[in-house]
Amino acid sequence: MSRQPIAELFGFPPDSNTEEAQRYRRNRLCPYNNKVPNCTKDSIIDPLGVCTINHGSDLAVICPVRLRQEWIIADHAAEFFFPAGTQWTTLVEVRLKDKTGKSAGNIDVVLVAYDEKGTVTDFGSLEVQTVYISGNLRKTFFKPLMENREEYLSVDWQHSRKKNPAPDYLSSSRKRLAPQLIFKGGILKAWNRKQAVAVHRAFYETLPDLPEVPKDAADIAWLIYDLIFDKRQQRHNLVLTQTVYTKFRAALNKITISKPGSVEEFIANLQTKLDAKLEGASLAQLADVPSDIPTDEPDILEELENL
Repeated sequence: MSRQPIAELFGFPPDSNTEEAQRYRRNRLCPYNNKVPNCTKDSIIDPLGVCTINHGSDLAVICPVRLRQEWIIADHAAEFFFPAGTQWTTLVEVRLKDKTGKSAGNIDVVLVAYDEKGTVTDFGSLEVQTVYISGNLRKTFFKPLMENREEYLSVDWQHSRKKNPAPDYLSSSRKRLAPQLIFKGGILKAWNRKQAVAVHRAFYETLPDLPEVPKDAADIAWLIYDLIFDKRQQRHNLVLTQTVYTKFRAALNKITISKPGSVEEFIANLQTKLDAKLEGASLAQLADVPSDIPTDEPDILEELENL
């Protein structure tokens, strides 16, 4: 029997009946260190409290706040940024500007090292990347689940005709992760500051193989996490399963430069379109439908124009 798509709802599996899970669902709370106690995903008034979805036999984390559980991502980033024993703290959503004063975006988390007088002595950048999804999660699944959980959980999902939302890893890496590395990472690299990127294992496995270097030669630490289910708690816990160390430009090149397909196939497609156009087809009829743009997320290209 296929699983329904929602794996975590306000921090807990939808079928969890612990008192804690019921309280978080009832009050729409976030257990993962959001800026406020409540979930604010998509809306402050009516938040889409889905942290993670099922995707085949795997999970896909769709909310970056989910990776803040217990703030272990900050501990692991600090181990890369600073010598042992360094005093440090975290600041979130810190604005970064280029030479002209134009915003290059906000850094998700800045780890700040300081001395006994409270003076900043060093810092590093921690970005948190999760995946966009295609499909209407709110209307088709979240709303029915919140309105009648028992009825929702009784559905025979194996024979349901509802289209499950799916992670769009390609768009997430090329239209969100890569621009972040280009705009923000380029400035931090010029300042000779270390960077860390926290990602879910399923996301990282969709990236091309990144050329690894020793820790002491790295510009970036890729902190790769998995979600491990705890039967006693009836919830998933975030666990670091791997750290990959890379140089900045080598990793960026791998992520942003596509491997070429067949030029003969491309020319054949051009020939087909040309033949159709010479026979009177309109440009609209000849245009290919974009296949890598998620439907439930903002237009990343528009966001980049505003940076």
